[in-house]
Amino acid sequence: MNNVDLAKKLASEISSLQTKFTALEESTRLTAVRDSVEDTQTTINGFAEKVKGLRSRGYVFGKGFEERALNLVKKWNGLLPNINKQIEQQANQLQTGITPLRPRMTQLASLSKNQLQAHGLLNQVKPQVEALEAQANASRNQIYGMFDSLRSEVSQFSNEIRKIDWMLTQLSQASFPLLATESGVMAVKAVWAKTGEEKKGDPEGVLYLTDQRILFEQKEEVATQKVLFITTKKEKLQKLLVDVPVMVVKKLETSKQGLLKNEDHIKISFESGAPLSNAHFHIWQPCEEWQGLINRAKAKDFEADRAVEIDAQTAAKLKSAPSQCSSCGGNINQVILRGQDSIKCEFCGFVIRL
Repeated sequence: MNNVDLAKKLASEISSLQTKFTALEESTRLTAVRDSVEDTQTTINGFAEKVKGLRSRGYVFGKGFEERALNLVKKWNGLLPNINKQIEQQANQLQTGITPLRPRMTQLASLSKNQLQAHGLLNQVKPQVEALEAQANASRNQIYGMFDSLRSEVSQFSNEIRKIDWMLTQLSQASFPLLATESGVMAVKAVWAKTGEEKKGDPEGVLYLTDQRILFEQKEEVATQKVLFITTKKEKLQKLLVDVPVMVVKKLETSKQGLLKNEDHIKISFESGAPLSNAHFHIWQPCEEWQGLINRAKAKDFEADRAVEIDAQTAAKLKSAPSQCSSCGGNINQVILRGQDSIKCEFCGFVIRL
């Protein structure tokens, strides 16, 4: 290797070490850890208000949400003093280690034209920088370990709240109303694959699960006019296309599809007499989660998770619903949902008031 190549190699090594040292300045101050602590505190302190907001918008489940929010504050307040103490102690030790390295790094930069001295100093400073880097990483991991478990709880709760918030926003924009005392459980972006295999042109929208129904609302903009393959006019389509009582769900099948098997699909088969025999959806949440949610809704598990009780009068109306048509005497076989005001006899078409 000639002198020019040696000089380039040395300059590259010095530049790489300087980049590492710049990052080490942040690491030794434990900046990332401090930011994480601050973010965690802000998130935890905001949970109570967020839960209150969900309630004001009509979310009635998650009976333990208020208590979870309170307990997370208590847990965090118990951990925080020791976390802050460790941050200051570890940061002071790391700053003690980096202080003598600063002038040596400055000296190294000034020796770019003196290869011999620069190479010697590089061999001295590089292992010291790497050792301090390892120490900073160990300190960071040690402090993270003090609240990793709590951070996981916070992340999970935040994710739950985020999904519920999105569902409530979609319901507020929906083209259909919920029944009296009917409440949303979950919603997800979805495509209804009408033939069982997703194709271009299949309706896109939102799949909803309530405590009583499975609903799919088309909600998309479609091109109505194109010029030279460029869309010049669009039309918004928003219409309820699937409306089936959750009690008539017969079978649930989940699958991972797509080239990388990273697309979640769920096929819902219904009992005979339902508005449709089955519905296949490509959804943007884990299909296994939706399988569990639908099974819970069918088993009425969410009733035990209510934070807001069902109106007694509405519940009584459902229990006293007739079993026969008052006009033709035919048996009422259809599922009657809580909150319905009337049903139509499937034999004579008579509207029966509930």
